[in-house]
Amino acid sequence: RRYVAGGQCKSTAKLEGKVAIITGANTGIGKETARDLARRGKVIVACRDIAKAEAAASEIRAETGNQQVIVKKLDLADTKSIQEFAEKFLAEEKELHILINNAGVMLCPYSKTADGFEMHLGVNHLGHFLLTFLLLERLKQSAPARIVNVSSLAHHGGRIRFHDLHGEKSYNRGLAYCHSKLANVLFTRELARRLQGKLLSFAIGTKVTANALHPGSVHSELVRHSFVMTWLWKIFSFFLKTPQEGAQTSVYCAVAEELDSVTGQYFSDCQPAYVSPRGRDDETAKKLWSVSCELLGIQWD
Repeated sequence: RRYVAGGQCKSTAKLEGKVAIITGANTGIGKETARDLARRGKVIVACRDIAKAEAAASEIRAETGNQQVIVKKLDLADTKSIQEFAEKFLAEEKELHILINNAGVMLCPYSKTADGFEMHLGVNHLGHFLLTFLLLERLKQSAPARIVNVSSLAHHGGRIRFHDLHGEKSYNRGLAYCHSKLANVLFTRELARRLQGKLLSFAIGTKVTANALHPGSVHSELVRHSFVMTWLWKIFSFFLKTPQEGAQTSVYCAVAEELDSVTGQYFSDCQPAYVSPRGRDDETAKKLWSVSCELLGIQWD
């Protein structure tokens, strides 16, 4: 059981006066990440389902004694919702120190977002790409700050199929998930490169880092779209991480002091992990960045 649990975040760092946003924090590892960070500072729970989010936030407030666990509506499958969330946040909060892009969908039957993007690509990559774009200036103003992208070991099976990004020519829901998780890794890599290029000296604290991670195989609701995976998850639950164990690397990337100036890396079990060759392809990362901007109708230089 201890082996399955994997690495643990041992940092006791406090986040007094700091603000963290966690997407999809009403269940699974997102909820456990919010629970941990709520013991340290202010947490914004950004979710599509407000009722579930309020229930999770209420539970976390009661357990931690922190009343600064705030629910905000965010539907990553709708760019209008993402823009509304960002506008309200920027109007209400003057600082942002941690952005954890955690929400995700997995093994969805073929469907599209409100903007016509294939669901895995739209939610897991493009939604978080746009959210990060809209909040980046506030992160820079609040620096030192961190962006944490929850990817997966599944990125090893992914490819960025520029000729068929939305799966209209051929679609496999397992591969669609892998493609979106590879997009998370490439986005992190290119974002870190761009942030590093524009930063001033670390010595005066003008820094925003971006790192990605694999949470492990976690017993969560993420497999709900697949009857077979749900069945297998129940049978082999002893060999899966609990959501609390799965949240450890997210928390580690968000708070560990030793990662203050570490950026553009990929972690698993609270330590650096191997990235697939496709996940290290800088040309693909740059092209994905450009195509993502085009799809979202934004200019992010």
